[in-house]
Amino acid sequence: MGKPFILAIIATAILLSGCTQQPNPGKTTVASGDTISVEYKGTLQDGTEFDSSEGKQPLEFVAGTGQMIQGFDATVIGMALDEEKTVTIPPEKAYGQYDNTKLVELPKSQFADPDKMVVGLPVHASNGVNGVVTEIKDDSIVVDFNHPLAGKTLTFWIKVVKIVKA
Repeated sequence: MGKPFILAIIATAILLSGCTQQPNPGKTTVASGDTISVEYKGTLQDGTEFDSSEGKQPLEFVAGTGQMIQGFDATVIGMALDEEKTVTIPPEKAYGQYDNTKLVELPKSQFADPDKMVVGLPVHASNGVNGVVTEIKDDSIVVDFNHPLAGKTLTFWIKVVKIVKA
């Protein structure tokens, strides 16, 4: 038996084992760079819903380009049209761990109208970063610049409803 004969046997075995089949044979699947639309529902570990496409247009984005959180983006790659998945995404693949250094105490003088500040009020820093007032002190205001879902494990139900190939 020569080398060509052994290679032919290996190639035949690979073909017969189905190793060359696509994950969803005959179906168009999402690849990086495709523009897709999804229906989705996002919940926290306790089941609290924090976002959903229900009653809205499906969410449209370019897959694999960082427009979505890492875990969501990675999940849709390879999904077929009308396929549904439920995925649990840890903080490091979502909005990151909660970062205490993003809890900032600022002098009241930095606010246009500090007397109107209340706990829970969203604030927008001049550098474009958003935060929430968490505490008001005599001479300062504490603002949390973490994303509201930082440190949270998220669960998403996702259904691909449209794929436009890149």
